[in-house]
Amino acid sequence: MIALCIQPERQTRRSTLKVRFDLGSTQKDCAARRGVLHTPHGSIETPVFMPVGTQATVKAVTPEELEAAGASIILSNTYHLYLRPGSELIAEAGGLHQFMHWDGAILTDSGGFQVFSLSDLRRISEDGVEFQSHLDGSRHFLSPEKVIEIQEHLGSDIAMVFDECPPYPSDWEYVRQSMERTTRWAVRCQKAATRKDQSLFAIVQGGVYQDLRERHARELTELDFPGYAVGGLSVGEPKEMMYAALEWVLPILPENKPRYLMGVGSPEDLFAGVARGVDMFDCVLATRLARHGRVFTRDGPITIRNASYARDFRPIDGECGCPACKHYTRAYIRHLLKAGEILGMRLTSLHNLHFILGMMQEIRNSLDAGCFTDYRREFMQRYDPQRNDASQCRS
Repeated sequence: MIALCIQPERQTRRSTLKVRFDLGSTQKDCAARRGVLHTPHGSIETPVFMPVGTQATVKAVTPEELEAAGASIILSNTYHLYLRPGSELIAEAGGLHQFMHWDGAILTDSGGFQVFSLSDLRRISEDGVEFQSHLDGSRHFLSPEKVIEIQEHLGSDIAMVFDECPPYPSDWEYVRQSMERTTRWAVRCQKAATRKDQSLFAIVQGGVYQDLRERHARELTELDFPGYAVGGLSVGEPKEMMYAALEWVLPILPENKPRYLMGVGSPEDLFAGVARGVDMFDCVLATRLARHGRVFTRDGPITIRNASYARDFRPIDGECGCPACKHYTRAYIRHLLKAGEILGMRLTSLHNLHFILGMMQEIRNSLDAGCFTDYRREFMQRYDPQRNDASQCRS
C-alpha cells in the first residue's frame, strides 16, 4: 500500500465522475462533430488537441502558460514516467495532477508505442513485453496489468489499454496476430482496472488492412469501453492510407463515445481528422518543431533559424496574439535560437501551441456555425504545408 502525502493547499479539484461524452451537433456535409467530454478535472470542448507532456511537462512551457494558450487536457507518457521518476513516487506526491501542478484533465498513454519502438531492446510474449530501458539498459517487464497499475498510480483521468503497435510496413499475418493479442490485452486491462475516477479507452489497431481494422473496431466495440482510440497510424504510411483507415474505422465505433486519433498534430491532418469524425488528437509535433526553429503561420510553416529572418522585424505571425508575437520579432527570436538561449525555444513553443490550440477553437466555432467545410477550405487555400521560406508571410 502506498502512503499518499498530500498537502491540502496543493490539492487540485477532482470529482469521482468518470468520463462522459455528450455529442452535440454534426455537420450535414461531412462527418465532423461537436461535443463535450466530461472528466473529473473539468469539461472539455471537442474536437480537442492535447499537448504532449511526455515527462510530466510540456517542454519549455509552464502549466499556467498552457492554460492561457487554451489547453484543457494534456497527455503524459506512462513508459517515461514509469522509468523516471517512478509511478510510486508520483503517487506519493498525490498523483500526476499534484506533481506537475496541472488542474486540467490528463490522459496517459499506455507506453505501448514507446516500448515497441525500442525494436532490438524488447521481446514480446503473450504475458507482456520485456525490454531494456533506453536510459540505463536496465531490464523491465510490462504486462497489461502492470500498465494499469502504473496509470492508476499516476491518477490520470483517462488511461489507455496496453496495445501492440506494429511498425509500417508489416505483413498482414503479423498485423493479424498483433491485433488479436491487443484484443486479449484489452480484456486483461479491463479486468485489472480498479480506480472509480479513471476511465479506460481502447485502441483500434490493424495496420493499413481494411479487413483487420474493421474487425478490430467491432471486437473492441463489443467490449463496451467508454472511449476508443485509433492507433498505429502516422507511423510512416502515406497520408492517404491514414485517411482511409479512419474512414474504415470511425463509422463502426459507437456514435456516443469519444474518438481519439493518436499521434497526429499537423494543421492539415487535424482538419482531415475532424472532417472524418475524430474528437481528440495529440502530438509532439508543435513543440518538437518549435525547438528546431520551425514555426506555424497562417501561410504555412517557416524555419525562423534561417538567415533570411536575421533582419525581419515583424512578429512570427502578425495575426497571432501569443506572447511571442505580441512582444518579439522574428529577428530577435532567430538570434536567441542561434545563440542557444532557452528563451528562444520557449517563445517558439508558446507560439506553436497558441497557433494549434487557437486553430482548434476556430474549428469548434465553425462547427457551431455549421460552416466547418467552408472554414477548412479557406484555411487550407492560404496555408501551405510545404511553404518556401523565401516567400513573404502576410504581416
